Amino acid sequence: MVPVVDKQQKPLMPCSEKRARQMVISRKATPFWKKGVFCIRLNVEPSARNLQQVVVGIDPGSKKEGLTVKSKAHTYLNVQADAITWVKEHVKLRRIMRKARRHRKTPYRECRNNRTMNCLPPSTKARWQWKLRLITWFSEMYPITDFIVEDANAITKKNCSKWNGNFSPIKIGKNWFYSQIKKFGNLSLRKGWDTKTLRDKGGLGKSSNKMRDSFDSHCVDSWVLANEIAQGHTKPENKRVLCVVPLRFHRRQLHRIVPSKGGKRPSYGGTRSLGLKRGSLVQNPKYGLAYVGGSSKNRISLHSLRDGKRLSTSVKVSDCKVLSFGGTRAYWAEV
Repeated sequence: MVPVVDKQQKPLMPCSEKRARQMVISRKATPFWKKGVFCIRLNVEPSARNLQQVVVGIDPGSKKEGLTVKSKAHTYLNVQADAITWVKEHVKLRRIMRKARRHRKTPYRECRNNRTMNCLPPSTKARWQWKLRLITWFSEMYPITDFIVEDANAITKKNCSKWNGNFSPIKIGKNWFYSQIKKFGNLSLRKGWDTKTLRDKGGLGKSSNKMRDSFDSHCVDSWVLANEIAQGHTKPENKRVLCVVPLRFHRRQLHRIVPSKGGKRPSYGGTRSLGLKRGSLVQNPKYGLAYVGGSSKNRISLHSLRDGKRLSTSVKVSDCKVLSFGGTRAYWAEV
């Protein structure tokens, strides 16, 4: 099923691939990419704007998480997303570098109060913000009405500061996420044992390998959650999984940590390569679909969508057709 939007970018009910192809050929619609997902935009007024109930099921996880977009008639999208896990180490390294600069004879700003005290830790906030960005992405393609989330069980204990200290960021983070998600639609919560009951009721199994790119790893839970509200199926009719990996950008890193030979520190980081945004999805005649990496000697590098490996470091910008920018790499899991 292909996502459809009108002239004002307002999402409508998706259509079949055959119908989307016919509308593109007749120029009633224009094809475009939305962060790795093929969509169409209508050039004419739609014949009807009848919208159905579209539900998003979310199964949070520490390393990977599952999300499913479903209505009563179809399962539109199954997404297995990698969680953001590098923020904690990045903040730690930033603190070390800042302290090292203050011991050298170099200008620096005056010390300020710790702005991260008594608030959501950066690593926890980044995890929940990533889920919110995925939901925003879905809402731009589908007319979503409801959300159902497997609630993380973060129970505090009396007179146990170590236990409460580990779980309080999770509790604060999920409460912040729930307050934000209510702006998009209705929110329902389920516990982990509720998800297992729904899975057993449908005779569905879950893989023990949580790092595997498959429907049974995480999306089976998000599917049964979405199906509880949307109804319409007893078994999943669509097990295709779109794997989404967030790209890590070094936006403000002025130089590498270890100096090069001669004591010089070359510039490092940035988000643009010869005028193109890094992470942009491009079409190249030789390498096909890839995303943009760094640049050197008036050439850009292209990376594989499946594993992120560098395909080439000497590609001309004129040989690439920019399809979309997403800040992620997305690929379909092998069935």
